[in-house]
Amino acid sequence: MKAAIAGIGATEFSKDSGRSELQLAAEAVFAALDDAGLSPGDVDGLVTYTQDTNQEIAVAREVGIGDLTFFSRVHYGGGAACGTVMHAAMAVRTGMARTVVCYRAFNERSGRRFGQPDARLGGEPSSQGLEMSWHVPYGLMTPAAWVAMFARRYMHVYGATSEDFGRVAVAMRRHAATNPAAWFHGRPITLADHQASKWIVEPLHLLDCCQESDGAVALVVTSEDRARDLRRSPAVITAAAQGAGAGQMMMTSYYRDDMTGLPEMSVVGRKLWEISGMGPADMQTAILYDHFTPFVLTQLEELGFCGRGEAAGYVADGGIELDGRLPVNPHGGQLGEAYIHGMNGIAEAVRQVRGTSVNQVKDVSNVLVTAGTGVPTSGLILSSP
Repeated sequence: MKAAIAGIGATEFSKDSGRSELQLAAEAVFAALDDAGLSPGDVDGLVTYTQDTNQEIAVAREVGIGDLTFFSRVHYGGGAACGTVMHAAMAVRTGMARTVVCYRAFNERSGRRFGQPDARLGGEPSSQGLEMSWHVPYGLMTPAAWVAMFARRYMHVYGATSEDFGRVAVAMRRHAATNPAAWFHGRPITLADHQASKWIVEPLHLLDCCQESDGAVALVVTSEDRARDLRRSPAVITAAAQGAGAGQMMMTSYYRDDMTGLPEMSVVGRKLWEISGMGPADMQTAILYDHFTPFVLTQLEELGFCGRGEAAGYVADGGIELDGRLPVNPHGGQLGEAYIHGMNGIAEAVRQVRGTSVNQVKDVSNVLVTAGTGVPTSGLILSSP
């Protein structure tokens, strides 16, 4: 018995939602249940991120969900995105729950802004506090700065340039420009715009960095057999995986022998290909986690779409465009649509499988989805029934 995503729902994506994160979560869950043609009483499982502020029991109360037989949270920020679906699928397949809703809600622009420096990270009495103490006291304390260190080394080893990163941003904004749900709908950029945008941490410009967004997304997971009888065509969860690499740290794995790759994504990729019996050539489109442009290039390499150091050329040749070899993030991704910690990307993958995306790729049978990079991460392959 396979599991499937039977419903997707989201709030609008904004910079100031004007309501609580709990209300955002409830709205997204209601929308996802309506999309599937189910009621709150049908739900007996909930999964979210450890960073979500909304307790499962609080969401259950607000939505009108009754008894829960399964609830779970996944660690490591954006790396949890596909992991939530994996946990839900395992619950369904093992009989722990019949219908599980995955959700993520936050006011990441109007509330707590993840990109701001936090000197307390290096002083916490925890294993992560110990890890962060190696660099936070010296001012290396933001995600952009952590990725900039990686990007500089990648540029040195493979000859990549800021323009190569910029082409990713241009493609994502071009896709978002034709997506009415995207924050940057109707607002494409040029490579010149990218190069002219202010430095955040060299070599990253402002337009190399994802948005800060308010909003919520929810997904309904149930068995494939049951999903076939519901309101929408399901997206079958063909494969799901989590991965952490040897010597893994939280976006600062600088102490490995090589810091030009993302070994954790390689772990996920190998497992996805093993479980599904598929490979890169079997994917018609991909949703790659694009919190920072350099990590899009590296994911293409780690997942086998091109060789080491070849991603810049792959992108320059139009490989990630809507008519390219591997259309990436047709919705605009987190650079163009919204930053909802990757959950909006999973929703787009479902639309691609259903054939209902505003930027629909032709003849989609399989979609690869990845979660946050630089941290322990996760991935999915969603397929048509």
